[in-house]
Amino acid sequence: MISTSPTNHRPSFSLASVIRSFLPSLFFFLFILYLLHSYEILIYPPHFTSKINSQHSDLQTNATKASLVNLTQTEHPKIGYDTELKHIAFCIAASSKLWESRKEYIKLWWKPGETRGGVWLDKKVKIKPNESLPDIHISQDTSRFPYTNKQGHRSGIRISRIVSEALRLGLEDIRWFVMGDDDTVFVVENVVRVLSKYNHKQFYYIGSSSESHLQNIYFSYLMAYGGGGFAISYPLAKELEKMQDRCIKRYPGLYGSDDRMQACMAELNVPLTKEPGFHQNDIYGNLLGLLSGHPVTPLVSLHHFDVIEPIFPGMERAESIKHLLESAKYDSASLIQQSICYDQKREWSILVSWGFTVQIMRGILSPRELEIPSRTFINWYKVLDFTSYTFNTRPVRVNPCQTPFVFYINSTRYDKARKQIIGIYTLHREHHPRCKWKMVSPKTIHTVVVLKQEDPDRWQRAPRKDCCRVLPSSKKGIMYLWVGHCGENEVIEV
Repeated sequence: MISTSPTNHRPSFSLASVIRSFLPSLFFFLFILYLLHSYEILIYPPHFTSKINSQHSDLQTNATKASLVNLTQTEHPKIGYDTELKHIAFCIAASSKLWESRKEYIKLWWKPGETRGGVWLDKKVKIKPNESLPDIHISQDTSRFPYTNKQGHRSGIRISRIVSEALRLGLEDIRWFVMGDDDTVFVVENVVRVLSKYNHKQFYYIGSSSESHLQNIYFSYLMAYGGGGFAISYPLAKELEKMQDRCIKRYPGLYGSDDRMQACMAELNVPLTKEPGFHQNDIYGNLLGLLSGHPVTPLVSLHHFDVIEPIFPGMERAESIKHLLESAKYDSASLIQQSICYDQKREWSILVSWGFTVQIMRGILSPRELEIPSRTFINWYKVLDFTSYTFNTRPVRVNPCQTPFVFYINSTRYDKARKQIIGIYTLHREHHPRCKWKMVSPKTIHTVVVLKQEDPDRWQRAPRKDCCRVLPSSKKGIMYLWVGHCGENEVIEV
């Protein structure tokens, strides 16, 4: 007989009862997944397959993870010398009258405990405790030196001797002295990259000319402009220190410090080695065109922030530079490097200046045109003359349909999971004239997401711009771009 005792009875389970018992947990789990997906979609497109061109294989992506395919990189041997930041002494020329405002620029790039050197002033200033500033030095008296230039100021003599005075401090293990003004901002990682190309045991005088053709005619194309900064190798600084005071006395009629320095270099038979990443910025107005058309070389320095507009609209000058340098923390080698691509479907031209802006224009403009800086600025003498610059420029587009829509960098972060840098660029809201072209307007985009990988060794290879690709997206108002090494046979198809 089969017992029906409760102790021996095994209850039966139906499928419906099992589903009912797990439904609350299932709904909660799906809700969490939805929240995570909604967050991720703001950063990555849900799916994309980007075709480079007919000669290059498609870049396949995983639709769930939305991760980019890493192109195979060719290993390149290290080029140059093992110069590090600790081997560089920065020599900053400053004025006591402007110290309170100008020191804010120095704080932006000076790294206490890492950068070495000091600031040289004409007289003592009040020093607040715990400020992230270099050591303060008072320049030696220069009243014994003659000065006859009626347009200049004899402080040029004081400033020209700063490198020699820095040498006399006896700092150990210094290979380079880098000169700059109190309103010069350096990207110190790129200073190291540029100087690492040169043998510090030889005589080098490295810098760049002015952006103004007339300035270079008036002073010299053979001179490194001090506001943009210049570098002098240690052995050259030693030779300079021995003869500089005698040299200075031979040129009482020169204007400033940098032309006196160049005069002494001429007597030492040392020419200027030009590095276009040092920027004097002898211009007025908006730097958008200049920076978005930067040459294929590391951005080393920027100058004259008191006369140019803030590089990010709506910010104070020092705040705008700090914002730019935030991107440099993730990939300083690529800062403001240019990439060009096209949205063929919507017939848009896209100009990326990494870490700074993305510009979208209606119509297809050739790379040859887009790579030239647009004249969003005017020259040092405030003359509306395109021949006044030392580089090619292009006019700002007068066709209302081709006025660029500018997206400024909003934030930058690093995605450890995908080993990618994510840059979020937001549209600058400004008036755009009415366009009669029957095509989609870039104003339909409010955010551009740029994905890239860090590339610290990009300047160990032959100079080349990064390639840019438009990634498909189903998210309304968001455009996704990828910038990075060009693939085999990859060209910009116009």
